[in-house]
Amino acid sequence: MPTALVIIPTYNEAQNAEKIVTEVLQQSEIVEVLIVDDNSPDGTADIVKKMMLSNSRIHLLQRARKLGLGTAYVAGFKYAIERKFDFIFEMDADFSHNPKEIPIMLGKMDECDVLIGSRYIKGVNVVNWPMKRLILSYSANIYTRVITGMPVHDATAGFKCYKRKVLESINIDGLRSNGYAFQIETNFLAWKKGFTLLEMPIVFVDRRVGVSKMNKKIVYEAAFMVWKLKARSIFNKL
Repeated sequence: MPTALVIIPTYNEAQNAEKIVTEVLQQSEIVEVLIVDDNSPDGTADIVKKMMLSNSRIHLLQRARKLGLGTAYVAGFKYAIERKFDFIFEMDADFSHNPKEIPIMLGKMDECDVLIGSRYIKGVNVVNWPMKRLILSYSANIYTRVITGMPVHDATAGFKCYKRKVLESINIDGLRSNGYAFQIETNFLAWKKGFTLLEMPIVFVDRRVGVSKMNKKIVYEAAFMVWKLKARSIFNKL
């Protein structure tokens, strides 16, 4: 039977941690959860540790300080590869991504190597975002598609599933970005290596509780990353 690991980076997600882990595990018996916590001062890791006492499908990587989304996923990818999980998910802790989509995504993995839960493949499926943020996100994805040529409508999406062979083929230690740029970079590298990328429409709902981690640095990083990727591709430096 195949196995799947859902990687969920956390920083101050005590209000969401127990609920999101519980709901993810309810979706399939083959699914396990890895929380990568950046030493959250609100006790997120302590909640996860308590849950681990009664459920062997829950795992925790506790890091010494806040190191960012990209490095959290890299740590999670290494964990998944070492333990030979067949499918590796990226997912937010704040219920922006619906855990009930997980079985649907798993069912589509025979059609692709990377599956992207896309907000923009069929219109715009975003709930409770301010118009300014929605325009920024939608425009950023058009910008990414035009500059890189990558045939993906939602290159910045954070709800994704990879086959293990994709992550084994990418130099994950060489990933340099965080935030939205990390998603663009991993998609681009997988695409350039000839893997099949597929988008599945999802509805993205802004977080129920807690505070968004979005800031200007994340936006600027993504804007410049597309040019770096294009240049590295031209000079065969991927």
